[in-house]
Amino acid sequence: MKRYGSLRWILLAAGVVAILGLTGMNVYSLYALHENTLESSRENKKLQIAEFTDKIRYRFFEKFMGLGSVDIDRLQDNYRKTGQFTSEVNNLLKKAAKDSIYKDIFFIPSGSDACQQHTPIHKYTSNQKFELTSNYPEVVCDGMGIARTQIKSLLADYQYNNKVIFDSHRSITIVLIDPSDREVLGYLTMPFNQDFLRNSYLPKILEQKFGPDEHPGLNVWLRDWTNNKIIASSSPNAKYESEQIQFVENFPDFFDYWTVEVAFTDESTLAASNASLIQNLIVLGAAMLLLLGALVFMFISAQKERALAERQSEFLANVTHELKTPLSVMQAAGENLADGRVQDQQRLKSYGNHIFSEAVRLRKMIDKLLDVAKSNAEESLIEPQPTDVGDVVQSYLERHQKFFREKGFHLDLTINDNLPKVNIDRNSLETILSNLIDNAIKYSADEKYLGIKVTAQNNQVKLCIEDHGIGIDKKSLSDIFTKFFRVEDSLTAKTKGHGLGLSIVKNLVELNSGSIDVESKPGEGSTFIITFPILSESEQKGSPNSVSMQPESKSRNKELEEHVS
Repeated sequence: MKRYGSLRWILLAAGVVAILGLTGMNVYSLYALHENTLESSRENKKLQIAEFTDKIRYRFFEKFMGLGSVDIDRLQDNYRKTGQFTSEVNNLLKKAAKDSIYKDIFFIPSGSDACQQHTPIHKYTSNQKFELTSNYPEVVCDGMGIARTQIKSLLADYQYNNKVIFDSHRSITIVLIDPSDREVLGYLTMPFNQDFLRNSYLPKILEQKFGPDEHPGLNVWLRDWTNNKIIASSSPNAKYESEQIQFVENFPDFFDYWTVEVAFTDESTLAASNASLIQNLIVLGAAMLLLLGALVFMFISAQKERALAERQSEFLANVTHELKTPLSVMQAAGENLADGRVQDQQRLKSYGNHIFSEAVRLRKMIDKLLDVAKSNAEESLIEPQPTDVGDVVQSYLERHQKFFREKGFHLDLTINDNLPKVNIDRNSLETILSNLIDNAIKYSADEKYLGIKVTAQNNQVKLCIEDHGIGIDKKSLSDIFTKFFRVEDSLTAKTKGHGLGLSIVKNLVELNSGSIDVESKPGEGSTFIITFPILSESEQKGSPNSVSMQPESKSRNKELEEHVS
């Protein structure tokens, strides 16, 4: 049996570990899924930022998309003869001149030292042709200088007829090249319209692409990191703080000193992912608690069933022995009487008394078993009627005076005057008294004291039965009303019993709408406290079963105490 008990504990521990392990794995998986969802969302935003920078880049190239297919030799011949480009290139320049992003269009032929000598250069005018002008900004020469420096290192292996080079956010220069001769024809330079670029184009396209309506929870800033200035923002009211930036995207090939910086706030994806995570954790936690609760409940139930089976087994063995003992005594006495071996009248009387007492003992055991059987079957055992508890107690004690004297018990009886009546079954109350007094007598070793008090308070009649016996330890108090339970120690082991008396008492008390409690200390004794609700005056007067009874006095209590003692 112990081996199976250990196995149950091992299986319980294994089940708990398995549930906790699976729960831990699921929690880890949920958090991993949560992080992956957020990371996927952020990667998607990064791709959108990259697409955004490419879109801006395309904005500066789109006007010259056909330049790569131009016949560069014909272009060179036409320029040398007329000082103008071919109609094909002129159409491209016409489109560029109409674009607000370019302030002007200038052309500096290869080998010209106009920038060094501050001499006139070609400017594309509203007449749709190049004319010499001395009024050109310094940024034109800066752009041409940067382009000239870069193309020197590329020209030997370069195979295209043009190369686009940016002077950061200030200008764009298109180097026209003759790849067959590895020669530069000239530099087509276009300064940017800074007012339009900074105040109109970039803020507008940034807000359209990443504004709060399109991407709630996402703030994007276009920042000049060299001067620590914000050029544009997707949310004009959003305050820039470097600590909240999640990632930075550089512009490819141009705007060297500008970056797109992104900060995530409580975006819808994050909120939805967090809500889903919390919901899943709650469901998982509830499932885990349910599984653990079910596992522990089944384990405790199995333990209780095992303990009950053991008590029932012990009860069956005890009852079998208890039933056999009086039967054996009566059988032996009956055989002696039947054989005529006993002739003396005194011995005959003794044999008769012995048979009678064993028969009474046998009847009490059978009555207890019948009460338990009826209780299990939930059969009604009571016929309640207005009853004076004090009268029932006094009547019971008077009938058992001789029994108390034989046991040598001192009775301390107190019954209040004018006790209100309660609606209970009289026979049930006598059974309750019998069991509790019988226990008090059985478990009182040295000090043979029995205190009985009947009082009325708080619309209740209270019956207290006190002894100065061996008492009950604290851990057993919650189980004493359980069927077949007996407190196991060296004293109770020597006392006959089946663990049914208190179970019967509790059942009868509850059937009569009462309650029972116990106070006990090992070595000092026990006090059982039973309370019944009193009947109202109208219920007592209106009941056909009500009986007029005279209140008991304390003098009668004293008289009974002296008589019993």
